[in-house]
Amino acid sequence: MVSMNPESYFPRNIKAALQHNPPGEWIPSVPANAIRLHSGYPAPHLVPSVELKDAVAQLLEVENDLPLHYIGSPSIDRLKEYVRARQEVRGMLAKDNELLITSGACQAIDLIARIFLDKDAVVVVESPTYMEALEIFWNYTDQIITVPIDKDGLQTEQLAELLAKRKQKGMRQPSFLYTIPTFHNPTGTTMTAKRRNHVLQLAEEYDFLVLEDDAYGELGFTSNPRTLKSMDTQERVLYVGSFSKVIAPGMRIGWVHASEKFIQALFWFKKDLEHPFAQATMATFLKKIDFSSRLQELSKAYQKKCYVMLSALKKHLPKDATWFVPDGGYFVWVKLPNLDTEKLLSKATEEGVSFLPGKYFFLDQEEGAEYLRLSFSYESEKDIEKGIEKLGYVIVSK
Repeated sequence: MVSMNPESYFPRNIKAALQHNPPGEWIPSVPANAIRLHSGYPAPHLVPSVELKDAVAQLLEVENDLPLHYIGSPSIDRLKEYVRARQEVRGMLAKDNELLITSGACQAIDLIARIFLDKDAVVVVESPTYMEALEIFWNYTDQIITVPIDKDGLQTEQLAELLAKRKQKGMRQPSFLYTIPTFHNPTGTTMTAKRRNHVLQLAEEYDFLVLEDDAYGELGFTSNPRTLKSMDTQERVLYVGSFSKVIAPGMRIGWVHASEKFIQALFWFKKDLEHPFAQATMATFLKKIDFSSRLQELSKAYQKKCYVMLSALKKHLPKDATWFVPDGGYFVWVKLPNLDTEKLLSKATEEGVSFLPGKYFFLDQEEGAEYLRLSFSYESEKDIEKGIEKLGYVIVSK
C-alpha cells in the first residue's frame, strides 16, 4: 500500500509559496503582563464597542433577519455610499462601479495581487514595507524588488534608476508599485508631494500601476496629505482604504477605489467572500456618528501618545539610537547601530516590554537587523513611558 504524501497534491506555485515563513510568524510571544509596544492596534478605549453594540441592536430591530442573510440588508449599499462620500472629502471622486468593499485591507491587497501577479510578474515594494503585504505577494511571485525609504518616503530617484536599468537591459517592468505613502508602516514617514508627483510620472513613463495602501492616511496629527489617487489623472492608482485603524480592526471593513475594469476583475474573484453582517453594522454605526469629529479625537489622542514616546526615547535610549519623527499614524521606526534586535527581543520580553524586530519588514531580512518598530497606539501614555524605560535598560545592559 502506497502512503499518501499530502504535499504531492500541491501545484508548483503553492509549493513555492509554502517555502516562505508562515503568516504571522513575526508576532512575538509576549507575557500577559508585558507592555505591548509591538501591537499595531487602536487604543482599547478608542474602539467604540458600546456604540457598535448599539448599532447591532438598532440594525436588528429595524431590519430583523435581513442582515443575517447573504446579501439581504439594504445597509450594505449605504456603506458604499458612506465610503464614496469619504473619498470625495479627500479629493477622490468615485462612481459606484469604481468602488469595491472588501474584508479589510488585506483582502483588497490579496485580490489585487491575484489579478495582476503570476510567477513571472514583477512587483516593486518599499524597503522596509508592511510585512503582511510581503506575505501576500510571495504567494504569487518571487519577482519582488525593493527601493529604500528615507525620512521623505520612497526614494523615487532610485526607483527611476532601477526602472531605467531594467528597460536598458530588456528586463520585464513591474506590474505595480506597492506603496504606503502616508504615515508609513513601519517607518512612520510620509512621502513628499514632489516624490508623489514623481511616482505618477514614472508610472506613466514605464507603464505600471500603483497600489496605494492608505490604512493610516486620515490619522495625521496636523493635516492629511493628498493621496496619490487624488493626484492620478491616468487611472493608474488602485487605492486601498480601511476602517480598521479608525474604528475597529475586527470589523474587517476595507475597500478598493480603482477604474471600473479593475473593479470588475476584483469583484469576479472576490465572489461573496465578505461579511454582510459586519458591513451592515458599520453602515448603521456611521449613520449615527460625526466621522470627522471622531478622526479629530483619534488624531489628538495618538499625537499625544507619540510625543510621549518620542520624549521617552530621547530620555532612555543610548545616544547613537536614531528614529524618524512621524506626522501621524501609529509607529516609530528606531535604528540601534551594531545591535541585533531579534536577539534583543527575548531579553526585552523578559523585562516586560515588546516590540517588532525590523527584519520582518525587509525582503532581505539581514537588512533589518539593527531596526525595530514601536507602536504608540495601543498602550497608555504611562505604559509607553515605562515600556521605553525598560527597553532602554535592556539595550544598555545587553
